[in-house]
Amino acid sequence: MIDELKTDAEERMGKTLEALDVAMKKIRTGRAHPSLLESILVSYYGNDTPLNQVANISVADARTLSVTPWEKNMVPEVEKAILKSDLGLNPATAGEVIRIPMPPLTEETRKGYIRQARQEAEHSRVSVRNIRRDVLSDFKDLLKEKEITEDDERRAQEAIQKLTDRFVESIDKVLEEKEKDLMEI
Repeated sequence: MIDELKTDAEERMGKTLEALDVAMKKIRTGRAHPSLLESILVSYYGNDTPLNQVANISVADARTLSVTPWEKNMVPEVEKAILKSDLGLNPATAGEVIRIPMPPLTEETRKGYIRQARQEAEHSRVSVRNIRRDVLSDFKDLLKEKEITEDDERRAQEAIQKLTDRFVESIDKVLEEKEKDLMEI
């Protein structure tokens, strides 16, 4: 029973870390990266479809992304979707290819992105701690029902705390890397 709860907690904390990675990819650095456009949805025959499922996204150079829709009639839709996104990008269309220059980051925008990254990391830390709290509560319930001993509960609590510390440390590393990326000129 204890092992099942530990495994469940580890899976949920892993998902929190994956969600943080996705959130960090959406925060723009000075370099062009295809993952920036992953969150953009395009109206494709009446359905909202992720951009990477209707077009090829590639890096033209360090500061330019190139988007090539698979169908020529999708070019205006893709361009509209990029403009509507909250990424602050201005696409330029040249025939069937949409070029997206990355505007250089100012000191103010860098600080704003760092603030956003720290906020995302803090949300992830809180989520991991909430998972820990839930599992510890489950251990207490098992102890009350006399399904486990006090020693088992104490050992399980220590294991969950170590797991929590490991995931919080991973979150801090992800944040540190993102901050370093954002401060590069």
